[in-house]
Amino acid sequence: MKKVFYSMILFMCFFSSSFAQEAVEKPAPPAGNAFVGDYYGENVSEALMSKAISVGELQKDLKATNKIESVAVRGEVTDVCPKRGCWISVKTDDGASFFVKMKDYAFFVPTAVKGKNVVLEGSVERKVTSVEELKHYAKDAKKTKAEIDAINAPKEEIRFLASGIKVVN
Repeated sequence: MKKVFYSMILFMCFFSSSFAQEAVEKPAPPAGNAFVGDYYGENVSEALMSKAISVGELQKDLKATNKIESVAVRGEVTDVCPKRGCWISVKTDDGASFFVKMKDYAFFVPTAVKGKNVVLEGSVERKVTSVEELKHYAKDAKKTKAEIDAINAPKEEIRFLASGIKVVN
């Protein structure tokens, strides 16, 4: 009798845990068209927007120091994480780009922000990014396996940690 009772308890636990699972949604970037004036994270104030520096000025400033806190930078978005909208790339003056992550993953941006001009608020530093991290971002960007496998050396780059991003014209 005890075996039947314990079997029933085990059976009920198994099925209740099996059917109690919620459907997990695949993460996706937020919906939206990224119109001028839209912001993500903290709203970038008008006063700060008027003090925003160009990407070229930022690159020049980073030659003198490795890290700059509380800066506003104006630039064009060249790429957006298609998986969640959790990072963007901003075009530099030499045609390359620098990487922007959202502070504490507190906000994400829609893929529609690609090609738009934005003002970023946050901190920036020159950093060496590991091969593993570069491969992770390449995978998020849906690069081919050959492109991901070709990453075999760390890269020194500009890394921006944004607390707010505002679409401008």
